[in-house]
Amino acid sequence: MAEARPKKAKPAPRSVARPSFRFEKKAMKDGCELIAGVDEAGRGPLAGPVVAAAVILDPKKIPKGIDDSKKLLDPEVREALYLKIMASADVAFVSACPSRIDRIDIRKATLWAMCAAVEALPRKPDRIFVDGREFPKGLPCPAEAVIDGDAKILSIAAASIIAKVTRDRLMKRLAQSVQGYGFERHVGYATAEHRAALIELGPTSHHRRSFAPVRIAFEMKEGLVTPAQAAFLFEENAAAQAIKSEGA
Repeated sequence: MAEARPKKAKPAPRSVARPSFRFEKKAMKDGCELIAGVDEAGRGPLAGPVVAAAVILDPKKIPKGIDDSKKLLDPEVREALYLKIMASADVAFVSACPSRIDRIDIRKATLWAMCAAVEALPRKPDRIFVDGREFPKGLPCPAEAVIDGDAKILSIAAASIIAKVTRDRLMKRLAQSVQGYGFERHVGYATAEHRAALIELGPTSHHRRSFAPVRIAFEMKEGLVTPAQAAFLFEENAAAQAIKSEGA
């Protein structure tokens, strides 16, 4: 009779790291009173604005459940946190429209919106934490760029929620007047539905001409490429973006 082998113990589930107030507390110990977190939403979509938000949390009134907006998959949860943050913190948000994005490029438009959001805060911060690899020039106080800051710093996570919900609301409102593209579902991102609508209906003034799929759609509209060629180029671009994301 075969000897029964002991079952291997299942590994304990890994705890999911959540943003904390640790960075803000350290800044306060260094003499800073007002600490702002800054983040954006909408760098990658083919249509609509990029929105930047700046948030100064009140240490005594921090809403529970704040997390990186990308991890908050339930829109109702994001909306509820949005309202709580708006009611308890200093908040400002600014959008950069597609024409500005096309004129100066998405990176510069994002940095411009971030700086403008900080300037729009009701109180001037003493320290700023910005999500990403760089922060805009011209900020009113010392700043630090933190990669994956929305997953590490509570103020940045709060800003990510404000930016995400604000942008989603703008795109859903746009969907009421610009129909047929499905903005209410994909909020401007390059989904299969959106790419198909670009081929069938053509681009609008709300699309970013500097982004490859939109540029291809304009070329199709002008008769420079056929719909079949446009569809092929769309797929080629989507595959290239997927490879780029995997290597990031």
